[in-house]
Amino acid sequence: TAVASLQALFHCDHVQYTLVPVAGWQELETAFLEHKDQFKYFVLINCGANIDLLEILQPEEDTFFFVCDSHRPINVVNVYNDTQIKLLVKQDDDLDVPAYDDIFRDEEDEEEDSENESDGSEPSEKRRRFEEEVIERTMKRRQRREWEARRREILFDYEQYEYHGTSSAMVMFDLAWIMSKDLNDMLWWAIVGLTDQWVHDKITQMKYVTDIGILQRHVSRHNHRNEDEENSLSIDCMRIAFEYDLRLALYQHWSLYESLCNTSYTSASLKLWSVQGQKRLQEFLADMGLPLKQVKQKFNSMDMSLKENLREMIEESANKFGMKDLRVQTFSIHFGFKNKFSASDIVYATSSLMENIEKEGPETTNFIKALDSLSRGNLDKLHQGLDLAKKQLRAIQQTVASCICTNLVISQGPFLYCSLMEGTPDVKLFSKPVSLCLLSKYLLKSFVCSTKNKRCKLLPLVMAAPMDVEQGTVIMVGIPPETESSDKKNFFGRAFEKAAESTRSRTLHNHFEMSIIELKTEDRSKFLDALISLLS
Repeated sequence: TAVASLQALFHCDHVQYTLVPVAGWQELETAFLEHKDQFKYFVLINCGANIDLLEILQPEEDTFFFVCDSHRPINVVNVYNDTQIKLLVKQDDDLDVPAYDDIFRDEEDEEEDSENESDGSEPSEKRRRFEEEVIERTMKRRQRREWEARRREILFDYEQYEYHGTSSAMVMFDLAWIMSKDLNDMLWWAIVGLTDQWVHDKITQMKYVTDIGILQRHVSRHNHRNEDEENSLSIDCMRIAFEYDLRLALYQHWSLYESLCNTSYTSASLKLWSVQGQKRLQEFLADMGLPLKQVKQKFNSMDMSLKENLREMIEESANKFGMKDLRVQTFSIHFGFKNKFSASDIVYATSSLMENIEKEGPETTNFIKALDSLSRGNLDKLHQGLDLAKKQLRAIQQTVASCICTNLVISQGPFLYCSLMEGTPDVKLFSKPVSLCLLSKYLLKSFVCSTKNKRCKLLPLVMAAPMDVEQGTVIMVGIPPETESSDKKNFFGRAFEKAAESTRSRTLHNHFEMSIIELKTEDRSKFLDALISLLS
């Protein structure tokens, strides 16, 4: 979504550019090497903030990088390099960067030789001066050692946890707004960018609600003029509206029944993987007074009389069944008369298009398809994405059920661990990072609802899935604990690095999210042992 906004800004000013999608650090390096001779300005979107760019890319001095990336913490060299690296961040984003003097010091020549000693003074004078210098040099060395120890401590505290700042799409929208070039489309993309962070559990509820409030003001500024009659009926009009919607995945493009079964929140709360849970679902539907026939048909085909008060009916019954957060603040978009989508619909559709495993081809093709699905003229691509998303959510839900029913989630002490075996249904889908992260989050939520062990409810989860069978690699992801007060900060990135280092495991830290790694299958057990002792 940030890319779409930037493209729109470039079009406004007739700026020529080349778009290169990259999936990891290696691809970023390759892309830079290919293009560094003909370009001097590089804009990095959703990558580049959390690693020392100058060290990785070794650019010439007349090359400049503009980095718009929500990955935190931002690498300190990127923060304090004011010539070649320009960070695009929101003014009020609290970056918590350590002070310059705490982490950088000018390399003064500490071993400078004492002034020329053959100055004809008395030997005793010489000796005294020499002793003073030795003391002074020793003091300097000690101070330097202390400073370095403090620096290591400060950097460890700063870099220990990985988390996310304001969505890049929102930062791009802010930029457009400052330049008075903010279109309604860009505002919608900013909303989708924020919703993506919420759907994939990258930000706290507090941050989500705050950013929704900021966007709501822009929405009323942009969309109030659509209230007049003739405009609201034009066929190509686009209207964004704020609403309290149901937290049910894709329900307006699915059946209500399928959506209830495949939404992590309802499925985990009702424990749908068990016979008891299925019984509770029937009770829940009966409590709402909705006939099964209606619930199981496409949402669009449901009786209008039922749809009118549907949200209120569902919410009232959900409260009785312990689902108090079934309503969520969000936005929806109307294209012309009949096309209505909620922001989360678009998130699920574009994510699925990005990681589509049905058509073998270069990943850049998937990226371009996902990007295309964001524009109004490509509703067929969007619908294709929605179909893929339904398959993905079904696959996730079935995998979660089988992991829980066969007790595949094991406590390893400091964390829970679950590994998918080769040959598990849909295992190919989970070799993709976003799908694997979504599965991990759904699984942890469900596990917390199903386990009676209080200690296990507070643990983070490490999940592994086969990556490339021929190469003998697995993909592994670590996610923070599933608690109400969770700050969504993730310590696995650093822990994975340390565990790999100490065991000389063959790992590849190629993802922009540090908490996702690739690992040789035969190194897995020693890597996990090191991780357990590191975090114990």
